[in-house]
Amino acid sequence: MAQSADAALAAQPVSLPDMAIGPANAPVTIVEFSSLTCPHCAAFEQNVFPMLRSAYIDTGKVRFVSREFPLDIKAASGSMLARCAADGDAAKYFEAVDMLFKRQEDLLENTLETMNDIGKHFGMSEAAVAACVKDQALLDKLSADQKFAFERLKVDATPYFFVNGARLRGSLSFEELEAKIKPLLKR
Repeated sequence: MAQSADAALAAQPVSLPDMAIGPANAPVTIVEFSSLTCPHCAAFEQNVFPMLRSAYIDTGKVRFVSREFPLDIKAASGSMLARCAADGDAAKYFEAVDMLFKRQEDLLENTLETMNDIGKHFGMSEAAVAACVKDQALLDKLSADQKFAFERLKVDATPYFFVNGARLRGSLSFEELEAKIKPLLKR
């Protein structure tokens, strides 16, 4: 698949609206596929993303799009909770995802309690959290997006990135990501 075709496919939302931060007209767009139960994804979120955000996203050079690619039902439930907690607000979505990654071990071991705690932070009752994770329509959209990513974009692991369409598979350091971003800013 040509890089421009990758870029076009990776750039389009499928079933769920994009959760993105950074200007829509930024010269670089990074699309990340992650799973909330993936340790490498959590490491990226905690160690690399804050530097990426301050150096490139907050300065208007990068638009960062987060796409869910849940590797198991707990990750899917967490992704659904982040969507419900955000209610369409990307800043809240990224906050929820950050909280879920920080509590990844809790999410794996005490899923319901952890999700209720995080839901409460966003003003959700336990009943609202339960309704959210039982929302079949939301799960179907999440599954359709994951299927599209797997079949059309060949995403087969997490984390998985597209930087202006160029594929980057696996865990990346800030320096590795920056090495991909800088040349794109000079164009």
